[in-house]
Amino acid sequence: MYLHLLRKNICVLPFLFSAASLKGQINESDSARFQLRAGITGNFQKGNVEVLTIKSRIDFTYAPIKDFVIKSQNSSLYQSFYSKEADNDIFSRNYFYYKPKDMIYPFGIAYIATNFRRKIDKRLFAGAGVTGHLLNKALHVIKISASAMYETTRFKALNYNYSNYDGNDEVNVWRGTIYLGGWNYLSDKHLRFYYDAYWQFGFNDKNNYRTQLDAGLDIPVWRGVAFNAIYSFAHENITILNIQQDDKILTFGLSYNLKIKHQ
Repeated sequence: MYLHLLRKNICVLPFLFSAASLKGQINESDSARFQLRAGITGNFQKGNVEVLTIKSRIDFTYAPIKDFVIKSQNSSLYQSFYSKEADNDIFSRNYFYYKPKDMIYPFGIAYIATNFRRKIDKRLFAGAGVTGHLLNKALHVIKISASAMYETTRFKALNYNYSNYDGNDEVNVWRGTIYLGGWNYLSDKHLRFYYDAYWQFGFNDKNNYRTQLDAGLDIPVWRGVAFNAIYSFAHENITILNIQQDDKILTFGLSYNLKIKHQ
């Protein structure tokens, strides 16, 4: 019963989606040689209800040589109810940027993810695109990007909400992505509001699309440690039969930021 209520009200997994959460957490256009942001949240309850949840995230950028920046975003989620596994997921998205300090700059992307609840055994995609700064100030940043990629998703079931996919455990598609995101420091840097949104569509399949919106707040606590609150909404149009298309989550936790400047 508890699992049914959770699915109905706050289905817990934004990590599946390709433009995934919190791209504004660390900035590839920053002059720092290395940036790191890490966070973990969890919950354990035993008694009338037994629940275990562990979520972790680690993002970093690294500039190995001039004009090139590597950015990696990695997340995991484990959740069980009465020792029965409900989520066990990983997400890793990796970018390769060229001259990200420019007003417009290109990038390559490679991605891998799994999703227990959506019955996705593995999702992979790779592609390339371009990012542009609409606003790039010390306290305010807004970026827009467009990209194209090839995606393959292997499912653990053969029946879908669109019957023309039935019988296939793998769905392949060429995708385009339109993304908008940014962040703003407020109250004399005592508060940071960040957000991103995207639309990801199939070039040759109008039904195979997904969208996501994320918004969060950071409140600095002490020496790189911040309290954060994040709300995510995501819609995936092609799903296994009886799996909901929408995911929503509101989370609270702590994060740690590290930045190392060029020597």
